[in-house]
Amino acid sequence: MAQWERLRQLSASYTQRLHELYDRDGLPMDVRHYLSAWIEKQEWPRAARDYDLAMVLFQVLLENLDIQHSRFVQEESFLQQHNIRRYKQNFQRYQDEPCALASIILWFLEKEKEILASADLAEQVQFLHVEPEAMETSCQQDLERKIAGLRNDVQCLEHAIICLEEQQDEFDFKYQTHKMEAAVDEALKREQVKVLQLLVNRLNECRKSTLTDLNKLLDRAEDLINLLVKKELSEWQRRQQKACIGAPDNDCLDQLEKWFTCVAVCLFQVWEFLNKLEELVGKVSYDNDPIKGMKPKLQLRADNLLKDLLKSSFVVEAQPSMPQGKGPLVLRTNVQFSVKTRLLVKFPELNHSMKVDVSMDREAPNIKGYRRFNVLGSKTKALNMAESQSGGMVADFRHLTLKEQKSGGAGKGTSDISLSVMEELHIVYFNTQFELKGFSVELQASSLPVVIISNSSQQQSAWASVLWFNMLSQDPKDVVFFANTPAAPWPQFGEMLSWQFLSATKRGLNDDQRQVIALKLFGKQKNYDLCKVTWSKFCKENTPDTFWVWFDGILVMVKTYLEDLWREGLIMGFVSKGKEKSLLKKMKRGTFLLRFSESVIGGITFSWVEITSTGEPDVKTVQPFTKVDLSQIPFHEIIRNFQILEAENVPENPLLYLYPNTPKDKAFGKFYSEKTGDDSPYIKYIKTKLVFVSKENTLEARSPLPCDMSQGEGLEPMNGLSGEAADEDPHPLQELETFHPDPMLSSSTEPQDEDLLMYLNNPNNFPNFDFLQHEHSLPDLGLPGFQLLPPQPCGSIYQ
Repeated sequence: MAQWERLRQLSASYTQRLHELYDRDGLPMDVRHYLSAWIEKQEWPRAARDYDLAMVLFQVLLENLDIQHSRFVQEESFLQQHNIRRYKQNFQRYQDEPCALASIILWFLEKEKEILASADLAEQVQFLHVEPEAMETSCQQDLERKIAGLRNDVQCLEHAIICLEEQQDEFDFKYQTHKMEAAVDEALKREQVKVLQLLVNRLNECRKSTLTDLNKLLDRAEDLINLLVKKELSEWQRRQQKACIGAPDNDCLDQLEKWFTCVAVCLFQVWEFLNKLEELVGKVSYDNDPIKGMKPKLQLRADNLLKDLLKSSFVVEAQPSMPQGKGPLVLRTNVQFSVKTRLLVKFPELNHSMKVDVSMDREAPNIKGYRRFNVLGSKTKALNMAESQSGGMVADFRHLTLKEQKSGGAGKGTSDISLSVMEELHIVYFNTQFELKGFSVELQASSLPVVIISNSSQQQSAWASVLWFNMLSQDPKDVVFFANTPAAPWPQFGEMLSWQFLSATKRGLNDDQRQVIALKLFGKQKNYDLCKVTWSKFCKENTPDTFWVWFDGILVMVKTYLEDLWREGLIMGFVSKGKEKSLLKKMKRGTFLLRFSESVIGGITFSWVEITSTGEPDVKTVQPFTKVDLSQIPFHEIIRNFQILEAENVPENPLLYLYPNTPKDKAFGKFYSEKTGDDSPYIKYIKTKLVFVSKENTLEARSPLPCDMSQGEGLEPMNGLSGEAADEDPHPLQELETFHPDPMLSSSTEPQDEDLLMYLNNPNNFPNFDFLQHEHSLPDLGLPGFQLLPPQPCGSIYQ
């Protein structure tokens, strides 16, 4: 649909804006209406710069007005005939300046597009019914209006300076003529002087008016720069901080670049206006010339505003990161990392002309033993538009490395503050020189603080430091943040944990899962919102397994082996043993759920409900599976093929319904391999594994396999075990270490029942275990633990 037609169909509020637009002089609404089709097809942007094209369009415009006038004559529309004739006469004044008329028409068309864009955006927001986005959109609309107002002021000022120059030329011509003619008649001479005085008075008033408008324009520019730098850019920097640690925040710079560039273009035009005023004063000046008095202050103000805008426009678009790191901002010595800077003021003429240099900490903080590093590699690159998908001005450094300086310490006067390597923060700096149209300023950007390690084993702890800093710090240059580390409020901390899963698997933690984590950290509380997690509790306690080690172990396991199941919502994951028991005991036989181990790092287990001979529900739990198991057998195949033997020795899979009531094959079917039973590629691995099943869900039994014993958890003696196993070997597990409670758990625990031992394979079918020596295709699973257990007739799970 044509632009004018769309405008005519807008609601009353936007139609009112259209009427206000055409209340201005320049382009009558009648002309816009009757010639709308022709006007919208012309190349007005080009005509505003091209005199020849502008002259052609000017002549065609007058011809179209003649045609329209003839139509009104035929229709006997007397009033419209008069209006069209008057409009044509008014346009005649652009005979010598057709480009000016083209600029005016172009300006009206752009304003129309702004009205349409506002209307479209309002319609979309109303359709979506998203209040926060509507609020954000409203702020952006307000900013867009202010920028449009600044552009309009610049255009008006440009026109005013053209008029000022014309008046000055008129005065100068008549003044020079007056001096050359040297009239003898005193009366004529006085009349000429009087005319000259009127002209100079009018020129003086015009100069004052132009300077006043210029000052108002700078007021508007200052307001916009404060809004862009202190609000929009600051909010983007915070979004980038959060995005670095997994938050789904939009940290795209394209919109900011558009705004920064527009304001910079306007300020450079103001800079040119001031130079033009200086040129006019050089040609014509007089006593009490307002330009001489006001121009220096306006020049200084314009320069400072432009410097402030340009200095803020140089940013780090992509923070330092290694290709194989856990996340950005963790760098390892002698390992390449990449980082990207961007100039938000986009001037194509500066493409490849601005060189960016990289350096490390310029001033070492007053910290004992603070390390210093040199940046190696290609440390200088040019800002260019070729390395950006959006065409922005970027310098993309891809092959930088760090090397520690040999000289240690921070010099004399070092404080007593001492930080670990994981708490030592460093900043990467970028410097460049901006030069355009005679204006020059040095620009500097800095990265968020990075943690520098020397061994890959330090990555986990370093990432914890990055998480803590960017979750809590509002100062992106606070390298002594860990000298007095603040605690994290639970709502903020829980959200950060959810981001870790969201960024790794595209599915975060729900409220119930976060509630379980809060219970683990704080014990039972009425309201966790007031609770806080200390830095030492998170990552620094003198225990083998801190909270972060436990949580990150689960995260790595899920990302590596269980991502699809987690994304589908099949893993409940974070659920306490007591909650698990209460949930399952209400369900029918065969209902099971999947949860993460609370005491085995990177472990996952499942529990299911059985019905005893007395009709009571009985919850059984399998020992946790770790990466050793999941690297051999996909978890969904374990669930698919899991079996135990009932009294009649009939193999049966007790896992029937994923909690609450989804049939197992419906939940996991799309992940199964095509082959089943003995044809399954995993069946040989499954037959070599032992699984312990517990009646009580507050204990997770440990496998006797050597690879699992190092986890630090074992089975308690099964002195109370009933059945054939107990009769045949009353102490089958005396060589195993006893279970030690997890120090991370709260003090409240449920009573512990006895454990029930079961094999995944029937030892009667494999009495000699000879097949392990003959299966050359099987990997070495480290199974000498079989010798720890005599054959048990009660635990066979697979044939």
